[in-house]
Amino acid sequence: MSLGPVMLDVQGLELSPEERERLKHPLVGGVILFSRNYQSPEQVEALVRGIHAQREPQLLVAVDHEGGRVQRFRDGFTALPPIRELGRIHDENPKRARRLAETSGWLMATELRAIGVDFSFAPVLDLDRGVSRVIGDRAFHSHPETVADLAHAYMVGMHQAGMAAVGKHFPGHGAVEADSHLALPVDGRKLVDIQAEDMVPFERMIHYGLEGIMPAHVVFSRVDSLPAGFSGIWLRKILREQLGFQGVIFSDDLSMEGAKVAGDVVARAKMALSAGCDMVLVCNDAAAADQVLTGLGTHDDPVSHLRLVRMHGRENPTRTQLAQDQSYRDAVRAVTGIA
Repeated sequence: MSLGPVMLDVQGLELSPEERERLKHPLVGGVILFSRNYQSPEQVEALVRGIHAQREPQLLVAVDHEGGRVQRFRDGFTALPPIRELGRIHDENPKRARRLAETSGWLMATELRAIGVDFSFAPVLDLDRGVSRVIGDRAFHSHPETVADLAHAYMVGMHQAGMAAVGKHFPGHGAVEADSHLALPVDGRKLVDIQAEDMVPFERMIHYGLEGIMPAHVVFSRVDSLPAGFSGIWLRKILREQLGFQGVIFSDDLSMEGAKVAGDVVARAKMALSAGCDMVLVCNDAAAADQVLTGLGTHDDPVSHLRLVRMHGRENPTRTQLAQDQSYRDAVRAVTGIA
């Protein structure tokens, strides 16, 4: 059985019988975890192990674990600072900032790999323009080349820990005030301006070997009337053909307000996949998840299958081994000392 194109969530600290059956559906390919799924490292490790046991090849297990405001697992994990702190350090000492970015990426990834999580949806490649509250200090910096520089170092650290990286939110969420969780943001800039600024970190990171990208639920009205995640212009023409991206395209959550312009949840899933997404996320709505699994129909894309399998995490140390590792203890001290 191949990995399907749908990533779902689960409700609690362990899998229910209904969730076990849902995860065996051939259209399912992954699970995203949230804070409600976390009680302790031991508990979430057992949950991840249970998810992986449902299928072969193993379902992908992902989480949003950026640091700062967006870190799903807290107690028992290092408190990661907002990555904007790395940008602040970069203004004074670029070499130190790159070193800390690599350490931060490694620490984030190695703690997650130690409990079996395959990847985090990180790093954020948006620009901190002082406009978007939902982005804000989740972005490394306001300057495109600085974002690319720090994100590259961060990804190097992730790779050293056995984790693939996913850049978000293509082609850039930083220039709109509205939060796409709650509304449909519209960016009226010309394509040439977006290419010259917001897209630069994505272009650089693709060149460096970025494995995954998540598009924004933002309408760039001078390019297409559809949000980027539903737009064949953005995903197939610009991202695949012009930028040469060969990795996985993940939709942002189809339950978000910014996605509802595409119709009901089944229509959203079909439109996102048709536009070029390899995997669509349906979160925080079990009924919607069942509707997608029932209404999507057969979906068999061998190229997507190959891309998705590459997102599995590589060999990882146990939590016990990490605790005894001096380099891990040094990384914890370095990262917790950033902010």
